[in-house]
Amino acid sequence: MTSLNLGENEIAFPGLGIDKLTVKSEAFSVFGISVAWYGVIIATGMLLAIIFCNTQMKKYGLHPDRVFDVIIGGIIGGVVGARTYFVLMNWEEYADDIKSVFMIRNGGLAIYGGIIGAILVGAVVAKIKKVKMLPLLDLAGMGFLIGQGIGRWGNFFNHEAFGYNTDLPWGMTSGRIQNWIIQHNSSISSSSDIIEMTADKPVHPCFLYESIWCLLGFVVLFIISKHRKFDGQIFLTYVLWYGIGRSVIEGLRTDSLMFGNIRVSQLLAIVSSITALILLLVIGSKVKRMGEDYTLYVNTEESKELMEETEASLTTKKK
Repeated sequence: MTSLNLGENEIAFPGLGIDKLTVKSEAFSVFGISVAWYGVIIATGMLLAIIFCNTQMKKYGLHPDRVFDVIIGGIIGGVVGARTYFVLMNWEEYADDIKSVFMIRNGGLAIYGGIIGAILVGAVVAKIKKVKMLPLLDLAGMGFLIGQGIGRWGNFFNHEAFGYNTDLPWGMTSGRIQNWIIQHNSSISSSSDIIEMTADKPVHPCFLYESIWCLLGFVVLFIISKHRKFDGQIFLTYVLWYGIGRSVIEGLRTDSLMFGNIRVSQLLAIVSSITALILLLVIGSKVKRMGEDYTLYVNTEESKELMEETEASLTTKKK
């Protein structure tokens, strides 16, 4: 059992012997403007994902200079999509205060909305910049896992994305988590078959589960990428991998975006992972039958010509 005297910014892992670890949401302030760890960590995850993808682009037949605008468009689309998805799923909280829709420093981004937004905007910019979408998506899949794996720690600093009570050694609690359970427990326990929670016990650190799953997935996808058989394979594997993990982890969370009694993200995770598995099998079988008739984009004349064209353009600009 844990104590109820934890302060608002104190987190504890009783089973690990970690008590009253001070974790504030604010990282620092600039000219009186508060900068939250949530934003800093998500930005760090994005930056590391971009750096990684930049080192791999030529292996996929893509030139970093041509892809740069697509990345910027994808980031903008991702943030807008993530916020839009979250707000729509929680519209009752924003309907009377439209200004709060734009306040994302303290959280409120949904990953599935972010992925959809990033792909839609990225696809438009890719079309304009003559960037092949499938090999770019392969890179994006690995980049997403880096960004998600690191970005989830923003939830840790916000004391959010936790699950039900647990007796596991790594169970966590905090003053904010305990207060949340006290305030919301009646509504939690009254929906479907959810077990009643108690503020005296630790909860599942779901953000940690997803972070580990995503970073492990990055390693798996990177290894698979060395032996990829067709463009789009790595992205589909990303969708499959993330969907499997999210469908399990989402079932533990207490703050799921709900549509009636349906956990929206869990349903999307299950549907997307099944779809990805089917496509991997179907496309993989087709490519295998094609044999040498199938060529990865990096080995096509189009890729080589665009690479040469971009390099020539950059050389001319330097002169």
